[in-house]
Amino acid sequence: MVDVADAVRTQGLLKRFGQQVAVGGVDLVVPQGSFAGLVGPNGAGKTTTLSMVTGLLRPDGGGVWIGGADVWRDPVAVKARIGVLPEGLRLFERLSGRELLSYNGQLRGIPKDEVARRAEELLRVMDLAESADKLVVDYSTGMRKKIGLAAALLHNPRVLFLDEPFEGVDPVSANTLVEVLRRYTASGSTVVFSSHVMELVERLCDWVSVMSRGRIVAQGPLDEVRGGRSLNEAFLSLVGAHAEHGGGEEGLSWLGATSA
Repeated sequence: MVDVADAVRTQGLLKRFGQQVAVGGVDLVVPQGSFAGLVGPNGAGKTTTLSMVTGLLRPDGGGVWIGGADVWRDPVAVKARIGVLPEGLRLFERLSGRELLSYNGQLRGIPKDEVARRAEELLRVMDLAESADKLVVDYSTGMRKKIGLAAALLHNPRVLFLDEPFEGVDPVSANTLVEVLRRYTASGSTVVFSSHVMELVERLCDWVSVMSRGRIVAQGPLDEVRGGRSLNEAFLSLVGAHAEHGGGEEGLSWLGATSA
């Protein structure tokens, strides 16, 4: 039985690429209204998991539910209630920022006047009003992330999925993104974002799921997962970083030595 109080739930989610198991039976839970972080080292399976959860990649096994609705049995209804900002998002670069939002809004079936109103508000809040008529191809990395987030929020989704949303973003743009996301979750909506930056997750999130080698190794309220330590310390312990890599104490004996 899937609890509709959960914004997101997966059971036994599985994905293989050839002989490689990228995601090996993930049971992910995200409560409604939470600001949730999905963390793990590079290659842990975070992006693959989010791609399956949002209907962008078909799983080889398991199930995915958003707000109690099955992502793969009722994809149109589910996609109407979610927003997605994937890593490496490809945008329509020959449109201006305003045109991009207008296009996205009309694809979503929002009346044209309402699209224009929401777009103007989003452009202003994202500090993009002065660049609204510039082509997206001329946008910086931070501006692209902000216009991508604006497009993901335009239809007022109940759950927002973000894959490394702060990667390559300058501090000013990052602060704008954070303020918008906090306002969004304060209204009862849910944010799920992946990251490998523990300090950022610790500052923003109230719920965290830790992935390692394609599996969830810990999840729950932030304070419970970190157990009195910093999240970074808890993360290193959970993913076995010191045991796996020797804590950096061995090898590289030549590094820094005076050249003969």
